[in-house]
Amino acid sequence: MTATENDTTTDEITVQRNDDAGRYEVWVGDVLAGFTEFTPDARGRLRFPHTEVDPAFRGRGLAQIVVAEAMADEARRGETVVPLCPVVVKYLQEHEVPGLDVHWPSRVG
Repeated sequence: MTATENDTTTDEITVQRNDDAGRYEVWVGDVLAGFTEFTPDARGRLRFPHTEVDPAFRGRGLAQIVVAEAMADEARRGETVVPLCPVVVKYLQEHEVPGLDVHWPSRVG
């Protein structure tokens, strides 16, 4: 989906949707570096509960890249997302994603 270059590497960074695993994956070259998971809820909305980046790849902004690409792809698909993961919540609070339908969960304290 996108490619960027890091100061320490020239490996291409790509994001791919993996429906079988229920996640968007971020790859550095041919190495899986991280992912953000999604699961459909009873209403067909996609819940995003968890994002993870391998410690060896932290500090490159890969969590932001995978979440940005996932949200943009969901907007293109016309899906409704439910942000549960703190990384996804923060991204959506700080960035407008044109066409994305977001269902903010109520906080029960």
